[in-house]
Amino acid sequence: MDAMNLRLIFVLTDLIAPLAVGYYLHQRHLVSDESINKLIRFNVVCIYTILALLSFWVLPISWNLLIVPLFGFLLILVPGAIGSLLFARHYASWLDRGAYVASAMLSNIGTLGGVCAFILYAEQGFAYTQIIGTCQNIMLVLVIFPMAQYCYIKQTHAIRKTNRFKSFCEMFFSLNQMSLLGIAVGLLFNAFGIARPAVLGTVFQGLVHIAAWIAMLPVGFLIDFGQVRRYERQVRSLTALRFVITPAIFGVLIYLFVSDPVVQGTLLICAFCPTAINAVLTARLYHLTTDLSVASFVITTAAFLPVIFPALFFLLR
Repeated sequence: MDAMNLRLIFVLTDLIAPLAVGYYLHQRHLVSDESINKLIRFNVVCIYTILALLSFWVLPISWNLLIVPLFGFLLILVPGAIGSLLFARHYASWLDRGAYVASAMLSNIGTLGGVCAFILYAEQGFAYTQIIGTCQNIMLVLVIFPMAQYCYIKQTHAIRKTNRFKSFCEMFFSLNQMSLLGIAVGLLFNAFGIARPAVLGTVFQGLVHIAAWIAMLPVGFLIDFGQVRRYERQVRSLTALRFVITPAIFGVLIYLFVSDPVVQGTLLICAFCPTAINAVLTARLYHLTTDLSVASFVITTAAFLPVIFPALFFLLR
């Protein structure tokens, strides 16, 4: 069995297994919400910063580093525009509309896409997904949070009495963005020709598995199948948007404008990624219809792991 086929096992060990463990822990009340929140923060602040540094340290510097962020922003804006114009406007409640658009815009690229790209393209694929994940973090603050607040205000006819400048600074300039520092340091070492010690390659591979577990376990912890069944019909269009419409559009764009096969494959994986957990967190933060976002996350993830990604694996390998 070659290295790529061996890494396919990670779908089970690094993605499905922690989801199951997280769900079990929640059902048995073995872990508190506070502990899960601390785990998420540790992963974002510490593990992903180290992974970003190590992967960008050896990433080939080329024109592809310019085109990847462009696709990163488009992968957020295009599904969001289509979802808003064609589907979300049919919802009577602005809380439903906001949750729908957030679920359309935010896809699980940084965690799920990162592991899947690592399976196919090792560290190079992982690094490209982190660039796109960084674009998503920027859009989360600049576009998605304001959109969510607008929907909340439209529904309640209220204005939140907060210091907007202070809120913006807290969201954008926070420890949650530490991976940007890791990217910058890694690129700096790369540009100055500083060789990465061989032992750090082994460290990187181990940290990928740890990061996947820490990221996916809280997701399993949040799953509520009762609410998922309630909103199943309402997210069918989101499923089509995630797995049919968006990949069709970006498949053409990738074919026309991207020549590097690793970048092509990584971008295609990102185009198929399911709804991100950040859509659920956004809905909670701005009092939108959280269960709609949860249903979208669970259903699209359940389709991606056993069906979509295995198909992509054999298509792209």
